[in-house]
Amino acid sequence: MRVRFWGTRGSIPSPGPHTVRYGGNTPCVEVRTDGGALAILDAGSGIRELGRTLMAHTFGEPIQADLFLSHTHWDHIQGLPFFDPLFRPDTQLTIWSIAGLRPTVERMVRDQMDPAAFPVPFTSVQATVAFGNVGNTPHHLAGYDVRAMAVRHPGGAAGYRLSAGTLGSGTLVYVSDNELGPEPAYASPPGWRDELVAFVGGASVLVHDATYTEAEYERHRGWGHSHYGEVVELALEAGVERLVLFHHHPERSDIELDEWVDVCRAQVRARRGAVEVMAAVEGDELTL
Repeated sequence: MRVRFWGTRGSIPSPGPHTVRYGGNTPCVEVRTDGGALAILDAGSGIRELGRTLMAHTFGEPIQADLFLSHTHWDHIQGLPFFDPLFRPDTQLTIWSIAGLRPTVERMVRDQMDPAAFPVPFTSVQATVAFGNVGNTPHHLAGYDVRAMAVRHPGGAAGYRLSAGTLGSGTLVYVSDNELGPEPAYASPPGWRDELVAFVGGASVLVHDATYTEAEYERHRGWGHSHYGEVVELALEAGVERLVLFHHHPERSDIELDEWVDVCRAQVRARRGAVEVMAAVEGDELTL
């Protein structure tokens, strides 16, 4: 599988000279299998440029994609009305989530394009759009398997595990918004962390929320995000090969992100771990 980052920032788009290297668009990640199947993880403002690229390089061929939404907070769906393939009649888009999110993903996607909030109604969408749920058992799609796990975020959210399912292929785990700290507000069931470690376990690439520093986290407990040190510990415990820090704080500059990548790498060395650490960069591509 090939993974490309179109949006790496959390909470709100943050363009400007201090975020130009790591990117200012909100979450969107493209996943391609060797067979050409297209999966999209979240529909933040980064999906706009993904859509423009798809339109420019499909040469009139139909577009078929599966969009996996971690949840429906605005920074994860705000780019969808600007996704050009939505307005092409030969596009087939299935939007996936997990059961139990309230309000439902379908309602939020449609309501976002209500005339009170957006000038073009959802009824003007020309693509064929379907909605479905993914569970914690493998769901087989064209060229890959996917399963989901509920994670800790206000209102609920999902993490996704994608595998091409072929010999020697890699596995991607995407957990965009998740609070690893011991915040009691979630009433997490016993063993939730063990379940998360098993879900993440052995992944080729773990893309995980790393919004805060430890000091910042103390002022934002219950907001649904993790700090750098916690994420590194999860990656070490789960035995992942590569950790990609994601959902960058909107005020985190490129220089500060460089420094925090170094801090995380030092933490791995101190633990005698083998996890490769990097921060998600808009436009970068990884091969699993």
